[in-house]
Amino acid sequence: MSTIELRQKIIDQLSFIDDISFLRAIKTLVESKTKDDTYKLSNFQKERIRTGREELSKRRTISHDFLQKEINQWLDSK
Repeated sequence: MSTIELRQKIIDQLSFIDDISFLRAIKTLVESKTKDDTYKLSNFQKERIRTGREELSKRRTISHDFLQKEINQWLDSK
């Protein structure tokens, strides 16, 4: 069976399925193969990245170890 024949057979069979959960699962599978791999950033995300890069260029950073200590202190206080 060729790709075209198989695709048409699946399309024909899908038209008889009423199970919404199953159809949603099929939709997810199909979308995973047809989606554009380019991730679209929102304006908010773009602005946060720009701000982060600016902070980095001005050397306004903290070390990973320092951040871990702060996180652990915060978690211990809960």
